[in-house]
Amino acid sequence: MPHPILTSLSQRKVRRRIGLAAAIAVAGAVIAPVAAHGAQAQPTAVQQRSDFNGDGYEDLAVAASQATVGGKARAGYVAVVYGSANGLDLAHRQVVSQNSAGVPGTAEADDYYGDSLSAGDLDGDGYADLVVGAPGEDVGEIRDPGTLAVLWGGSNGLSGGTGVATGEDVHDLDVRTAVGDFDGDGHLDLATPDRVLAGPFSRTTGAAGVTALKLDASYVTDDLAAGDVDHDGVTDLVALIHDPSDSDTHDPDAFNRRAVHLRGTADGLGAPATLKNPDGTVMRGGESVGIGDVDKDGYGDVVIGRTNDGWGEVPDVDPQLIGGQIGVVYGSAAGPDTSRTTTITQDTPGVPGAAEFSDSFGGDIAVADVNGDGYADVAAGSGGEDLGDVFAAGQVNVLRGSAAGLTGTGATSFSQNSADVPGTAEQNDYFGSGTALVDTDRDGRAELFAGAVSENQGDGAVWAFPSTGAGPTATGSLSFGAGTLGTDPADANLGGEFAR
Repeated sequence: MPHPILTSLSQRKVRRRIGLAAAIAVAGAVIAPVAAHGAQAQPTAVQQRSDFNGDGYEDLAVAASQATVGGKARAGYVAVVYGSANGLDLAHRQVVSQNSAGVPGTAEADDYYGDSLSAGDLDGDGYADLVVGAPGEDVGEIRDPGTLAVLWGGSNGLSGGTGVATGEDVHDLDVRTAVGDFDGDGHLDLATPDRVLAGPFSRTTGAAGVTALKLDASYVTDDLAAGDVDHDGVTDLVALIHDPSDSDTHDPDAFNRRAVHLRGTADGLGAPATLKNPDGTVMRGGESVGIGDVDKDGYGDVVIGRTNDGWGEVPDVDPQLIGGQIGVVYGSAAGPDTSRTTTITQDTPGVPGAAEFSDSFGGDIAVADVNGDGYADVAAGSGGEDLGDVFAAGQVNVLRGSAAGLTGTGATSFSQNSADVPGTAEQNDYFGSGTALVDTDRDGRAELFAGAVSENQGDGAVWAFPSTGAGPTATGSLSFGAGTLGTDPADANLGGEFAR
């Protein structure tokens, strides 16, 4: 039997990723000035980081897009916890909502502010900025057209914001975003599934220019990732898309899921090229994607999480899809090289657990070096994982990069039942439904962060795992939620979205 709540969660995340709308809002009240949050290290022309206050330490940005703000249900907010020499500093934090001073808009019911988050220094002032989407934001008389806003970094952290994109009709703007230098001019740009906003950005006028992004208009976008796949110094874009014409959401093949690569050039992103297997058939797409150099050859590798396994309701599912899988397409001078691929499941030797329907292994991919060896590693949630007889308690998995690429060797997993991890695994927590890898202590090793959107019956919470020369460890791990942030906990879904 499928996990009914996980099925709903998966559909909600896909719904979010096709961009119902993004609001010019940040929810919550400012608790303290912010420090810097680091985006995942990628082989791109311009280093993407989330150091919002310029102190050299990356900061963690996480959303609670269904939180109540000012009495408005599902208005949503974004929380930033700043990095330090000792890692994440819970005493140095900030909560931003559309009710915060200088932030465009007003917190309203069903804005879902923070439904997408991206980080990077968009105005070139040395401080990372945060891009926030709100899919339920109304604009004038138009219901839910969606908006995107940039919250600006500075020496005191995030302050103020500028709206940079607005939909023109109901559910018009797809708010899934990725930050990269897509034309190699030294300025970071912002890509959505239907447009590229060119940098540098201005705090008064927004993007320097806008160009259309020509993905297949009949498809919707599940995720985007930016990285230099062909090692030419210009950021490329990879999108996961699917055909929504078939209403059977359980069938992993029904939507014709695919991955497309758009090469970055001096003239901007090129035409989307569908990834195909060596025999010419379309390579299976997925629901989450990241880019990083897992084999340390200088090329960014495309890591795809494929969580849709039919949830036990679809006959004749590919056995390799049961429980979910992670697929890697290695980079080359010509882009993604589909003759060099790796597929990993929970049945792969060295990977903890066993492949079972509805595990959602491969959910919410994050890519960065967790142990300082120069190889990018992969964090992937498994939010539907049953722990004993605890239904959909969830876990997060870390797979190691190597000269041989991504393998099961040295793989680890963490759950709330792991020794030294705060909390207790409970039914429908969905621990690992969100993941991030961020180097908050500037030691060259990204720490692991996991969200559990349904912790405490939907309130949500975040866990932090320190990294060592051997990778993330439960020793010294910590968690935080609404009590730490000073926010309304009820049904907030904290931890469902981290900045990339």
